[in-house]
Amino acid sequence: MNISDIRIRKLLKDGRLRAVVSVTLDNAIAVHDIKVVQGDERIFVAMPSRKDETGTFRDVVHPISPESRKEIENSILAAYEEYLAAEESRNLQ
Repeated sequence: MNISDIRIRKLLKDGRLRAVVSVTLDNAIAVHDIKVVQGDERIFVAMPSRKDETGTFRDVVHPISPESRKEIENSILAAYEEYLAAEESRNLQ
């Protein structure tokens, strides 16, 4: 699996939701509505989900292995940090 592109679609400052991200895999598949969330102890990535008829949220797309999840999460969080740094740099100019 090659993460060919990560785009920060929306940046938020209020609440726990920090960003909404899209990821392109192998220049072939786009996954939208991945969320960057500020948890109680750390920032983390939440895969796209929907609420089922019982009110439980279920991931629509998710990595199969822990290694894949870690690779995707690390890549998204690195892109998020880079985006924040670039925003801060633009605001200082």
